[in-house]
Amino acid sequence: MSPSPVRFDTAWQAALDHAQQAAARLGMDVVVTRDVLGRACLLLDDRQSPLAHDDPAVVALRDAFAAATRPFTGLEPILFADKLFAPELYFSADDRVPVSPRQGAGTGSVHVLERTIIGTDWARSVPAPSDGAAGRRDRRVALYGFKGGVGRTTATALLARHLAGTGRCVLVVDLDLESPGVSNLLEDPAGIPRHGIVDHLIEGGVGNADGLELVARSTALPFKGNGEVWLAPAGGSPLEGEPYDYLAKLNRIYSDLAGLNPGDGDRPFAARLEEAIAACEDQITELSRPPDVVLLDSRAGMHDIAAVTLTHLSGLALLFAVDNPSTWEGYRMLFRQWQQRPALARELRERLRIVAAMFHSAGDAKRLPALRDRAQELFAKTLYDQLDTDEDGTDEEGDELYHPPLEDDNAPHAPIPILFGNDLVGLDPLRSRDWPELPFVEAAYRTFTTTVERLLPPPHPAPEPS
Repeated sequence: MSPSPVRFDTAWQAALDHAQQAAARLGMDVVVTRDVLGRACLLLDDRQSPLAHDDPAVVALRDAFAAATRPFTGLEPILFADKLFAPELYFSADDRVPVSPRQGAGTGSVHVLERTIIGTDWARSVPAPSDGAAGRRDRRVALYGFKGGVGRTTATALLARHLAGTGRCVLVVDLDLESPGVSNLLEDPAGIPRHGIVDHLIEGGVGNADGLELVARSTALPFKGNGEVWLAPAGGSPLEGEPYDYLAKLNRIYSDLAGLNPGDGDRPFAARLEEAIAACEDQITELSRPPDVVLLDSRAGMHDIAAVTLTHLSGLALLFAVDNPSTWEGYRMLFRQWQQRPALARELRERLRIVAAMFHSAGDAKRLPALRDRAQELFAKTLYDQLDTDEDGTDEEGDELYHPPLEDDNAPHAPIPILFGNDLVGLDPLRSRDWPELPFVEAAYRTFTTTVERLLPPPHPAPEPS
């Protein structure tokens, strides 16, 4: 009987085990890399004490590693820092994930370095923004659901309407690029601007983004007051007879790019999406006034757009959840990605809020507390600081541990409810333009819109009269 094949997850665990053994036996730092096919390789930092390829300890390690990880073994199972042209690209990479720390002079550290096509932004460190960029980020709100079909896009439109009714200038950015939707709730097809987010990502890739028409003021969303709602669509609406191939653009936007000119830094997808949104904000400032709030209607699921939106672009992230096992398992997978990078987890956790989406409140007063319980349990096991009964409430540096109690209404786990209404199912906004003003709609979203408003920074001060 042939032995059972080594599968992806088993091979990876074996690679990590061998990395820790090598760090202990050789006393060197080890980086475990995994390529786009899932093949693992050990990089040994022998710059202080170079190793020979035929050293018995190296040969034994190579053979054991290959046997335990095959077929997920790298083409070169073991590489040596002393022989690499630029070892710092591995041993000093910002996107390394720590596995175990260095222990004195006898045991080296172990880090993981993933090499994937997509998904790296979920765990990539957030660069410290400049003062201007930080101010922009604080005014951006991401609306995200791990699962689709939870009413996120409708909530985006109604939140924009409510905030405009308070006098704010609101920009709504449709980042659901594979399935655009919020544009139809905010604007007639004839009013969509000539270009969209995908156009900026494509044209900006070759330094050709100047002059794009990226935003339009909404005429289809009724509200009172002197506020404004602007739309930045996923794709544009070209002039009659003008060619426009949305799919061809969509297929080319997600790559990290090299600099435009020699000596320029790399341009990762996250930075290019940031530039596209900033360009939309700048256009509104030129046409009217600076946006007070920017609503980012994000792609659902574990997608690169969602990764960048949550980790890099927004100051507040609303996580839409329905109380079922698939939702909580999805968020658990996401939170565990962040948990692997404690600095990133600390940066993100206080920006998050759970939204109880499509919430059925009738007939059971215990439903919302039950959802709160599950949300708090998820945060407590992943993103909150771990509490022990003998701790004094501070960490090793003396800083207060972050672990809000269950009943804290301002905690990330405290759900903001949106009531479910059958009348919203199958709504055609193009035929029912007054739908946001219907009493059942306002009742369903009132708590959501007013709560989110309290979480936002104040509007920009009015300009001084000339």
